Amino acid sequence: MSAVNITNVAVLDNPASFLTPLQFEISYESVTPLKDDLEWKLIYVGSAEDETYDQLLESVLVGPVNVGNYRFLLQEFVRVGYYVNNDYEDEQLREEPPSKVLIDKVQRNILSDKPRVTKFPINFHPESSGSGEPSPSQDQPVENNGDGEQRFDTPACPPEEPGP
Repeated sequence: MSAVNITNVAVLDNPASFLTPLQFEISYESVTPLKDDLEWKLIYVGSAEDETYDQLLESVLVGPVNVGNYRFLLQEFVRVGYYVNNDYEDEQLREEPPSKVLIDKVQRNILSDKPRVTKFPINFHPESSGSGEPSPSQDQPVENNGDGEQRFDTPACPPEEPGP
């Protein structure tokens, strides 16, 4: 089981003007005390095939967090991705787009009802078990509550198998 679980992600101000800052409300819980801060990153993926097009939009360290003190070993433990549609609000501009993009006329729409969640099982307490980097789990199903929010309540990683 994961030491930190995301319980909900809500995309705020959506759809919005392309120039409007992105806002997410993230709820999470910790099931075990951790020693270090958690690092949360907001990354815009420019191309699914090439990470060189990724843009780091925000990076925030959170901690120490009490009531389940958090620790993060600089490993990615969860990735929540959304498809984004950027288009002109005006139908005429959509049908006949200008040669130069009119950025103030572009609307961003995050498809918040279909997040792609990939969990990376990591050992938050390396001193208590063996080494080895597990591979990421497949995209996890997400339950949508109908209000544009999702519940992330799938298991983070399979139970550990007993040793020899």
